[in-house]
Amino acid sequence: MKRLIKLILFLLITSLVLTNCGPSEESSLPAPLVEKTSVPDVEKTARAFFNAWESEDHSSMYAALSESKRAKMTEEDFKSAYENFSYSMTLQSVKIDILSIMTNPTTATVSYSANFKTALFGEFGREMEMNWILEDSGWKLDWDNGVILPELSGGYILALDIKKPARGNIYDRSGEPIVEQARAWALGITPGQIEDGKEGLLLFHLSELTGRTRESIQASYEDAGPTWYIPVGEASAEAVAEKWNIITGLGGIVLSEFESRYYYNGGIAPQVIGYTLGISGDQMYEYQRQGYLGDEKIGQAGLEKYAEEALAGKPEAKLYVVDSSGQIISHVTSADPRPAQSITTTLDSQLQIESQKAILGFRGAVVVMEVESGRILAMVSSPGFDPNLFEPDNRNSIELLDTMLSDGQKRLWNRATQSAYPLGSVFKIITIAAALESDLYTPDSTYYCGHYFEELPGEKFTDWTVAKELPPSGNLTLPLGLVRSCNPWFYHLGLDLFRQKGATWISDMARGFGLGSATGIEQVAEDAGSIPDPATDGDAVQQGIGQGQMLVTPLQVVRFIAAIANGGTLFRPQVIDNMITSTGTTVYSFKPEPQGTLPIQPQNLEVIQTAMRNVVKYDVGTAHDELSGLNIPMYGKTGTAQNPIGDPHAWFAGYTQTAREDKPDIAVVVLVENGGEGSEVAAPIFRRIIEVYYFGGPLKIYPWESSFNVTRTPTLKYTLTPTETPYREPTKEETPTPSG
Repeated sequence: MKRLIKLILFLLITSLVLTNCGPSEESSLPAPLVEKTSVPDVEKTARAFFNAWESEDHSSMYAALSESKRAKMTEEDFKSAYENFSYSMTLQSVKIDILSIMTNPTTATVSYSANFKTALFGEFGREMEMNWILEDSGWKLDWDNGVILPELSGGYILALDIKKPARGNIYDRSGEPIVEQARAWALGITPGQIEDGKEGLLLFHLSELTGRTRESIQASYEDAGPTWYIPVGEASAEAVAEKWNIITGLGGIVLSEFESRYYYNGGIAPQVIGYTLGISGDQMYEYQRQGYLGDEKIGQAGLEKYAEEALAGKPEAKLYVVDSSGQIISHVTSADPRPAQSITTTLDSQLQIESQKAILGFRGAVVVMEVESGRILAMVSSPGFDPNLFEPDNRNSIELLDTMLSDGQKRLWNRATQSAYPLGSVFKIITIAAALESDLYTPDSTYYCGHYFEELPGEKFTDWTVAKELPPSGNLTLPLGLVRSCNPWFYHLGLDLFRQKGATWISDMARGFGLGSATGIEQVAEDAGSIPDPATDGDAVQQGIGQGQMLVTPLQVVRFIAAIANGGTLFRPQVIDNMITSTGTTVYSFKPEPQGTLPIQPQNLEVIQTAMRNVVKYDVGTAHDELSGLNIPMYGKTGTAQNPIGDPHAWFAGYTQTAREDKPDIAVVVLVENGGEGSEVAAPIFRRIIEVYYFGGPLKIYPWESSFNVTRTPTLKYTLTPTETPYREPTKEETPTPSG
């Protein structure tokens, strides 16, 4: 019985155990969902940091730093670390590629390569690692200096050591200096200290040293107090040394020496050559990234700016890793120097200086170009400026710089290339070309040139002979219409060609002559101008005589005038003859660059050439009175361009044909803003330039001068001592024989 009870208990207990061990109702239900925390993509985070580095987005880079790193370094300090690195490296760009990634639950290591492109050291690269930590459900950078460059781990920084070459000089075509690093003297006058009887001698020597006229120097202190300092100009140390014993013995003169990038003669072609200034605050970072220390002077305009890289050269440079005390830890890389280059221009200094004097007192421009090459021998924008006044150590800068920049004359602007004007009657050259190429007109075509043009109903246009109270020119052939500059003839051509050949006929001819587009000079800034197509009969009439909405630069005009002279080739204007390093290596040498051909047949070009010759040669020509008697074969066209404000602009455009080997033939364009009649103002200036080029100096006084380069108004108030020898007429042997 006991055994039975034990068996029953055993079976009962076993049953209960088996029941508890089997599947339950609860265990058959789905397991509860457990939310898993996703780990962000470290590669995406690292790539975003590298993209920000490549684009110099330092704020985004700083935001990627871990909390502990941001607590130790401000955003400004972080930004400075990268900027100082970029400056020391002369970094231009950085390109970063991810090589590999190792990730643990809360940390990651990213291996990457960085390729640095630098201004001084070329390109080089490094392979590096950076550590990331998981923080606030995102990857944050455990940053140190080694992230920038492995050599900087431990808080080291870069140091750049530079040895700068001397800036290159600029010369004229014969090697005479236009600008170079030199000692110079600022010259001035204290009026009350001028000794009795020596004023004439003082002004004579100051004029020779500075290039200013005696009259203008005297006028500058006429109303000054006796103790005032009156600035006169600058002179090279060599020039002053030659006169030292004389000028230091004269009372009233004040001399102040300075070291400078010295611009001779108060600025020879200053708008072409340009000027230098110290690097400004907003330019500092940009130029330091290029390898500049920051204390240099850089070109701000003209050739100084265009050729900055060549003139400045490349310094010898070494890059070091240093500790916080400046102690060198290691050498990173080096760069060999590149010698600075000096520029020899195409400019003729004497011609340039005399051309500046020739247009002195006017606003305007003069351009002189060799007809067979495109070389610019002179380029004048008036009024000019003295680049030496940008030198703070020049005493005269304090007195004159602000006045020069604020007198409203736009002296820094190059009117020869950057200002565009209506061309006036010089455009008739293009109108006659369009007529001859149209097959509607021949050289024998005639038109009655009366006082008025009345082919448009209700409109009455006037010929220039009305204002001059001259009789009408009468029946004129097409070439004689150009010689006489008959407005009605060219009003008619503008209208007839518009109606019969279309709105673009004359405009396309003008564009073929190079108007309405940049000449490609590149070495100085230029405006493209514009040649719009006429929309109405009235527009077409105005276009025929070079009026309306057209705008051209003097440089564009001299280029097509030279093309007429050479048989039709448009050359690219150039002002650089060669560029040579300080070691004597020629880096660049001038080559004529044909750009195109005038769209005109040879026989029609010859008609225009003959007509331009007769503008000067015959007494019916509009330039005969001003240009006769030189025994130089000259070709030209006068122009008087109306404009909405003030008097008309005066133009003269022409060229020579002497075929002399020692004096290449030249094209010359003169533009005088609001100067009035081209024949009365621009043509005499053209003549002066021809005189200087062929005879070495002026021969004929302008109608408005009392003596060469002196207007009638100023008069000297002293007897000049010593007496100067007046300019002599050239001898027969010096006078070229006409070739046609």
